[in-house]
Amino acid sequence: MTLPFTLIICTYMRPEALHTLLKSVSAQSLYPDEILIIDGSTNSETEDVLKITPFNNLKYFKVPESDRGLTKQRNYGISRVAKSSEVVCFLDDDTVLESDYFEALLSVYRSHPEALAVGGYITNEINWEREALPKTRSHFYYDGWQRTEPSRFKIRRAFGLLPDTPPGFMPSFSHGRSIGFLPPSGNIYPVEQLMGGVSSYKKEIFKTLSFSTYFEGYGLYEDADFSLRIAKMGKLFVTTKARLEHHHNAAGRPNQYAYGKMVVRNGWYVWRVKYTAPSVQAIVQWHATALLLTAIRFLNVFTTSQRKEALTESCGRVVGWLSLFTNSPKSK
Repeated sequence: MTLPFTLIICTYMRPEALHTLLKSVSAQSLYPDEILIIDGSTNSETEDVLKITPFNNLKYFKVPESDRGLTKQRNYGISRVAKSSEVVCFLDDDTVLESDYFEALLSVYRSHPEALAVGGYITNEINWEREALPKTRSHFYYDGWQRTEPSRFKIRRAFGLLPDTPPGFMPSFSHGRSIGFLPPSGNIYPVEQLMGGVSSYKKEIFKTLSFSTYFEGYGLYEDADFSLRIAKMGKLFVTTKARLEHHHNAAGRPNQYAYGKMVVRNGWYVWRVKYTAPSVQAIVQWHATALLLTAIRFLNVFTTSQRKEALTESCGRVVGWLSLFTNSPKSK
């Protein structure tokens, strides 16, 4: 028997992207028992688009300014989930689902009853191939598959700063490999971090946990913070059978300077969520990796056409790093 579930979509100024997502939801082999649209937009365009095409089980909420921002909107949605729901799913408003996404996602809760959270799998961002021999350092290999190793990891290898944990797990000095380093194998993988925009959770966890209000506005790494706290309670998984595409929509995102500050400060914050008392070696490695990644981003000023974006983000990272010594983030 399928668990009753709610889909929450937090959105901000992306009416067309949201409408495209909802059309893919309407084509699902397993349809949500309720869909909650939590809209933080400053105009009525999203509400107007939803009036054009009716979607079953949909409830629309326009949040006040005090509840605007990703984590606040998620908590707002959680407080309005039906009592009958047992699983709560979240999707970014710029995703598009394959027709059996929810069926594949919910099946993990049956096959792995210990699961507290299950994430889906983005298919259109990385080009994977079956593993080929001989192996080279130009590729990353996992579970019989290979993908091009990003340049930042090649450089980190030269400095002895590669992650020492599988994808989806945080190394002792953070800066690990994301879910994007899990291959499209069709397998289910244990993890301790999920991508918030393609995630689901047992509703019971919200009795004791909520999304942190530390992450205001865009909320970079709020998903890592939340899933790391869940991982202290039980098991999390990613199923590569629950497939969807992510079409990055620039609307509603912060400027590159603010983003750069978030990368460093929020990255430090989530690292300390898991490691409250890291070793001296881990501290040195965290700072060394943060500075190395900042230097790599600065080099993009000379190696890419988006020079202004690379420069402003690099400046944001430097300012964010320096601020750690005078005003480090405090847990809320």
